[in-house]
Amino acid sequence: MSGDSDLIKLYSSRILALAADIPHLERLADPDATVKKRSPLCGSTVTVDINAADGRITGFGQDVKACALGQASAAIVGANVVGRTLAEVETARDQLKAMLTQGGPVPDAPFDGLEVLQPARDFKNRHASIMLALEATLEAMQTAAKEQCA
Repeated sequence: MSGDSDLIKLYSSRILALAADIPHLERLADPDATVKKRSPLCGSTVTVDINAADGRITGFGQDVKACALGQASAAIVGANVVGRTLAEVETARDQLKAMLTQGGPVPDAPFDGLEVLQPARDFKNRHASIMLALEATLEAMQTAAKEQCA
């Protein structure tokens, strides 16, 4: 029964509030790059559109079909990603992964709100869904950078 109790604690009111208020849920009309990522384990998906200029995200839209943890992650990413560089998004992605899998510290600001997901460390089957928003954003930035150089 403690497993059920741990799962209930995992879905805290803060996580549920974030999941209910995800910013930038409108897809961009003319994105520089679009990437869709899917978690093979649970089927969660996140599609990210970005516009970029001078190496920074200038526009962001997302379509999130994920569990509450994936939605909470997408909410934090969406609230903080505009104006960020590829290096900042890559660092946030790496720090989130380390926080979940290696007991690493909370990601640096402005992505430090991802600390709300620390209780998910013990639920490895949820990690992929939590990672989707940052992974899709990073790949979209890499794609946009290649397109702008071509």
